[in-house]
Amino acid sequence: MSNEKKKDKLRAAALEYHTNEPYGKLGIHATKPLANQHDLALAYSPGVAAACEEIEKSEEQAAYMTSRGNLVA
Repeated sequence: MSNEKKKDKLRAAALEYHTNEPYGKLGIHATKPLANQHDLALAYSPGVAAACEEIEKSEEQAAYMTSRGNLVA
């Protein structure tokens, strides 16, 4: 198979890949339980304040207490 045909085949496969549902390659989902009021209190107000205070003391904690450690730039 010629290089041009290989490129065309890969292009067609890539377009099919990108247009199949669900659209996109990544999704957002909870990494911690969010089943009840207690879980939400830990994740948001007032619980998030404790994480913010620790991050303020040591910025490196952001990699462990936020999504920062999972991001690629």
